[in-house]
Amino acid sequence: MLNLNKIFNFYYGWWKNIDKFILFLILFLFLLGLFFSLVSTSIIASDKLNTNTYYFFIKHLLFIVLGVFILITFSAINKKDLFLISKYLFIIFFIFLALIPIIGVEVKGSSRWINLPGIPRFQPIEILKPFLIIMISTVFTLSDQKKLYFKYLFSFLLIFPVILFLISQPDIGQTILIVLTWFSLIFVSGINLLFFFAFFLISFSILIYLVMFISKFEYIKNRIFSFIDPNSGNNYQSERASEAISNGGFFGQGIGEGTLNSKVPEAHTDYIISVISEEFGVIIVLGIMIIFLILFYNILKKINNEDDDKVKLILVGAGSIILFQTFIHIGVNIRLLPTTGMTLPFLSYGGSSIISTSILSGIILNLTKRKIS
Repeated sequence: MLNLNKIFNFYYGWWKNIDKFILFLILFLFLLGLFFSLVSTSIIASDKLNTNTYYFFIKHLLFIVLGVFILITFSAINKKDLFLISKYLFIIFFIFLALIPIIGVEVKGSSRWINLPGIPRFQPIEILKPFLIIMISTVFTLSDQKKLYFKYLFSFLLIFPVILFLISQPDIGQTILIVLTWFSLIFVSGINLLFFFAFFLISFSILIYLVMFISKFEYIKNRIFSFIDPNSGNNYQSERASEAISNGGFFGQGIGEGTLNSKVPEAHTDYIISVISEEFGVIIVLGIMIIFLILFYNILKKINNEDDDKVKLILVGAGSIILFQTFIHIGVNIRLLPTTGMTLPFLSYGGSSIISTSILSGIILNLTKRKIS
């Protein structure tokens, strides 16, 4: 028989020690995503799927319910257990990532998903990202390695196969996101700035070479050229997205009055900010950006009170990957960046993205809890 008193005490202790303001920001962003899913996907379900107009909303709701359960689980467990579980989950989802060339599902020319019996289709890299941050932070804080540059080498050996598998899919957006997060962890770990910028230039040069001269990345090169020269074609989606933002103006056209969802496939994932801006206006988008910045600021505040270097690095990595992904998504929508297919954390429709963000949020809440004396 369940010990209800023990369960109550466990969750009461969780609630008592959790950072309630960070939790509120996270849940508020999830609820915003659920609301925008309701108002932006009903037309897709009714027109394209000829089914219940709440099909996508119900699916989104189920993923958020699962995500909140995952968030609570990761935020409630002991910190030592969190690190141990993360190590095993990193191995499991790295294996899934490695299996994509063999059993992956191809969608629109890219093999990024795995479809297993009884499990919804998912993107292994999305689930892998939170645990990759923990593993890199662990490497940087290994006590038996005296030379910091050896740790950088070990961290490179850790992410290099991940990047190779992403390049083979191909998924240049996630590759850039992971490299940027890795650089942010290297930067705060105390590296010599000259060495850091030299390494950054070398990595950037390799990336440019891959995009410009390897045929597998022809679609990326086309996107970059169409971004630089709008008259070159192949920029239909980005043009419609920027038009939607312009049409929405400062206060938007009103709920259900947007047309982007009917013009651009997957607008509720890759172009959700444009969908929001068209119907609710730029003022709401600015408000969302401010919420993300407040979230990141509050994570940084917690770092100042932390003595454990590993926890500091994990919080920097978790906060950075959310912030980088947010501004890459917004940058694509307002045509500051070429199209990458990047979802917006918390708000975009998509099971893998929601679960990944939930894990990251759970890790952040776990490591920002009030210390029990």
